[in-house]
Amino acid sequence: MLRSPFSKLSKITEKKGTIILLILLLVIMGLMRYFDAFLMNSSCVNGIVSFEFAKDLENSKTIINSWNKQSVKAAFSSLALDFLFLMAYAAFIGLLIHKIVKRSKEKSFFSKLGELLIWGIILAALFDVIENIALLNLLSGNLNEIWSSVAYYFAILKFAIIIGCIMYILIGWLLLLVKKI
Repeated sequence: MLRSPFSKLSKITEKKGTIILLILLLVIMGLMRYFDAFLMNSSCVNGIVSFEFAKDLENSKTIINSWNKQSVKAAFSSLALDFLFLMAYAAFIGLLIHKIVKRSKEKSFFSKLGELLIWGIILAALFDVIENIALLNLLSGNLNEIWSSVAYYFAILKFAIIIGCIMYILIGWLLLLVKKI
């Protein structure tokens, strides 16, 4: 199996890294919520997420046309910040999975799945980059159906992997808790 990119970290570095990444994530999420407030309207109920899931050019245009200049600037800022966010969430989630794998039975299906998901979250971050590039193209006036489709399908893949990773973390913590008791 592929080796975890976190396997060489010491226990103290893991702990410090987890805390730093958590704080960074909370700060970035707060900033992204701030920018999202400028994006939400009747055509874009869920802010940038609505734009990610517009699916086709007509819906993408409707969302972009519903925004004023300040909203478009906020969308650009949110997408720019998302490049930092995707690195932080991939590292944080990957590190949490790594911690669970280390405490799981070696060679078990669950630990092998965790090792795979560590690389999966890195793939999700790559999908997020592709999605962001597509959305930036749309925002920049390159109104082509391909960009709406690329953003939509890569957002689906990204969120599917993230949800799978979060489920793994929750189940892993639960199993470790039961094992401890």
